[in-house]
Amino acid sequence: MIIHGARPSPFVRKVIVFAAEKGIAIEVKPAGFGRGDPAFAAASPFGKMPALEDGDFLISDSTAIITYMDALHPEPNLIPTEPKARARTIWYEEFGDTIAQPAGAQIFFNRVVGKALKMPHDPALADAAEAEKMPALYDYLEGVLPESGWLVEDRFTLADISAACPIINVCYCSKGLDAARWPKVSAWLERIRARPSFAEALAQEAEMMARMTA
Repeated sequence: MIIHGARPSPFVRKVIVFAAEKGIAIEVKPAGFGRGDPAFAAASPFGKMPALEDGDFLISDSTAIITYMDALHPEPNLIPTEPKARARTIWYEEFGDTIAQPAGAQIFFNRVVGKALKMPHDPALADAAEAEKMPALYDYLEGVLPESGWLVEDRFTLADISAACPIINVCYCSKGLDAARWPKVSAWLERIRARPSFAEALAQEAEMMARMTA
């Protein structure tokens, strides 16, 4: 399988980590921001990252790709089958995709991506998001994280992957996650970063992040 996209994208990282946890071999090809080979354009006609190329099967969107991977490789189980746990897992994926990511993107884009790619950006928007939006997200996670330290079923699932990926991007360029104020969230994020699937993904994107934040 080939994943087309930029490794530091939370959506691309989500798929990379999910594949690693499933033991699925993938190749990552750079794409996005108007770049990529013809397969990326065919798989993602609107330029959405990531895109999947699996033989003649092409599709974009991280949720669609994860759904495909999970159907092909049901084990290890990362999307619970118990109805309430499954619903909560899908909720946390939605939280990551449509709540945490838009807030985090204001910080990451305006402090890192826009500057690195010489695109219009406004650091004031990043400052506002850091001060006004992220604390509410951290408060929410601090309140829902169980003592086990995992969001669903007291084990690592897609919920943790999805919720963590946009916050990791924020932490590349923000010191707003105060461990004294949000100890559960801070410990959870450290456990996630240390997990082999995440550690490898972050190591692979480290060189690009170093260039982007120089």
